[in-house]
Amino acid sequence: MVRSRKVCEFGLFIIMKEFEIILNVPMECEKCVEAVTKALTPLKLSSINVDLEQNIVATKGGVAPSTIVKTIQETGKDAIIRGTGQPNSAAVCILESFDEKDYHAPVKGLARIVNVNDTELFIDLTVNGLPKGTYYPSIRNSGNLSEGALSTGDVYYPLEPIEVTTPSSSSTIIESLGASKTPGFSGQSFLYAQLTVGDLIGRSVVLSALKDKVTKDSLVGVIARSAGAWENSKMVCSCSGKTVWEERKDALSKGLRG
Repeated sequence: MVRSRKVCEFGLFIIMKEFEIILNVPMECEKCVEAVTKALTPLKLSSINVDLEQNIVATKGGVAPSTIVKTIQETGKDAIIRGTGQPNSAAVCILESFDEKDYHAPVKGLARIVNVNDTELFIDLTVNGLPKGTYYPSIRNSGNLSEGALSTGDVYYPLEPIEVTTPSSSSTIIESLGASKTPGFSGQSFLYAQLTVGDLIGRSVVLSALKDKVTKDSLVGVIARSAGAWENSKMVCSCSGKTVWEERKDALSKGLRG
């Protein structure tokens, strides 16, 4: 099995494959459009399209979704990812702690996965609220979380380590999942793998503080399919009648994830 590799590290050269990201961003005027466009321009994306009327930002390039979100949020505006890549090419995994000490703040990470062709994908991994150090992510054979990470089986695909060294207060990605008050440190890595999303649905991602070993306090989450670009255009939920922004506020106020 081929090991995954961190993009452009250790002298490895990986040609960045492009994919599309669709985001909802609340904008009120042309100055908002200018601010978002100006912020994203240094990222060297191949295209940036900002639709003021629909409150949509569409980008194309080889940049991590978390980087796009963080860059927009630094302008003072929120950003919600509504789709990435082609239909049936994207997945998401929320990483949680099953340790009793984290009962009130279990969410510690988020992995966004997107295929860029039939054999390759990128994993945008962001973690938060952890002790400083090196952590070892892997995709596991099973999505069985009956015993947390301990019940996920053997390694299906190993991933490169992630360094967690930045104070948690600087992480906006995991804050959006309701874990902004969690102390500790954060980290982000954009990982490459020779896999397809179809191979991964129902399996799990585990993040361990120990190399080649899973422990009771290892983070874990099940990989689920997510929307491709332009597949999720609803602004109002047909069930609740609330907008995506109202549902966002409700989720954060209740500490809900996702």
